[in-house]
Amino acid sequence: MIVSDMLAQNARLYPEETALIELRPSKNFHNAITWREFDARANQAANALIEMGVRKGDKVMHWMTNSVEWLEAYFGILRTGAWAVPLNFRFTSQDLKYCADIAEARTLVLGEEFTERVSSIRNELPIDRYIFVGEVPPKGMLSFGSIVEASSSEPPRVKFGPDDECALYFTSGTTGAPKPILLTQKNLECAAITENRNHRQTHDDNFILIPPLYHTGAKMHWFGNLIVGGKGTILAEFSPKNLLEAVHREKGTIAFLLVPWAQDVLTALEQGDLRLEDYDLGCWRLMHIGAQPVPPSLVRSWKQWFPSMQYDTNFGLSESAGPGCVHLGIENEHKVGAIGKPGYNWQARIVDDSGRDVPRGQVGELVVKGDGVMKEYYKNPGLTAKTIRDGWLFTGDMGRIDEDDFIWLVDRKKDVIITGGENIYPVEVENILRSHPRVNDAAVIGRPDKRLGEIVLAVIDPKPGVTLIEDEINAFCELHLPRYKRPRCVVFDKVPRNPTGKIEKPKLRQKYGGSLFESP
Repeated sequence: MIVSDMLAQNARLYPEETALIELRPSKNFHNAITWREFDARANQAANALIEMGVRKGDKVMHWMTNSVEWLEAYFGILRTGAWAVPLNFRFTSQDLKYCADIAEARTLVLGEEFTERVSSIRNELPIDRYIFVGEVPPKGMLSFGSIVEASSSEPPRVKFGPDDECALYFTSGTTGAPKPILLTQKNLECAAITENRNHRQTHDDNFILIPPLYHTGAKMHWFGNLIVGGKGTILAEFSPKNLLEAVHREKGTIAFLLVPWAQDVLTALEQGDLRLEDYDLGCWRLMHIGAQPVPPSLVRSWKQWFPSMQYDTNFGLSESAGPGCVHLGIENEHKVGAIGKPGYNWQARIVDDSGRDVPRGQVGELVVKGDGVMKEYYKNPGLTAKTIRDGWLFTGDMGRIDEDDFIWLVDRKKDVIITGGENIYPVEVENILRSHPRVNDAAVIGRPDKRLGEIVLAVIDPKPGVTLIEDEINAFCELHLPRYKRPRCVVFDKVPRNPTGKIEKPKLRQKYGGSLFESP
């Protein structure tokens, strides 16, 4: 069943039950809609788009921050048969032009936060329909609320099947220019089924939605609730306090967090800024993390504060229609550190550069296969052929399989540091550094070196209110790392992460990868 039909089914089965809640604590804003209302609004959005000329196969760009309207617009676009093209809310005007040119989009749905970025290059864009989500639309833009209210709530008469293209996602751009990933209806359906089976979601679950909806991760996790009519709570403003209050007041049962957010919660608890006894959190059954390597030390600390809560690690990528192609499994907390085993309806292998399986325990590239594998990199057949071979998606992540068939990632293929002929995987060093009791975050990159080729440079972000010096980090590394893996340079700075929590290593390489430091 395609995802827009899942919404329609929920409207039939649970018409007056709450589907979505939106929370904006700073504005004391609380909004809730039922499944019947959600379904009707999606139909109205679809019919409004169709009435203004949007047709099956067109591209509708979608630039908004998290809200109920975000999902109404998204499902409305899907129901026209057009491709939804969600955009990163941190994109610049030039990023918008880059994406619009590739997609050849003629329609843009945008929130008021983005009007200035749009206006500055509006005459350079191929777009001729602007739909504004907000109070007063700028000149030449239509009001989303007005066109939706004026349109029919009957289902549009557009036919499409599981193999039809429906969404164009641009990667976050941490490795260069964002790549356009074309997904089908079957890809989105696979995400919903996999997520539901991996995390055992039921109609009684309430999923706390925090990461940006433009990314496949957060939304596809919530799809596991959608398929069974479980509600979702959009927490539009994250803070540790806001999270605990949302779980407490809305009876949240599942929350997907990024590593920095989980660390923020732990820091707030450790420093006494939050007290668990002030909240009723007995309903919160599962916390899971993905989108980046998860330090085992963080999970161990989390379990000390929340001993009865389930935990899972997720692995996925936009090219696999989001998370879940590999996951740890809530029954496998004893293997924290591994990303786990293939998710429901997925296969996984570790291969060499020729695509042959490597021996157990050896490092190779992780490849996955399943119904979630993207159709293609849009307009890039060469990169598509390199990335998808015989149905296998080559992820670019390096890993190994242990004696119990669990997969452990060691790093991104392109991030491997080669020093004096030895391969160093930054994730391993980063996990050690983050286990230091006074380190909040850490990132490791290679810096060019005339003698060794590259040396290890560590960027350390201390916990709030503490002081760290390089000698302390060096002494800690001497205890936990062999000499060739130890950082030769240590700098203290914030670790830049994108909205999905991934370390933006190109920024660090640009800032610290040159000749700023002399090799020891």
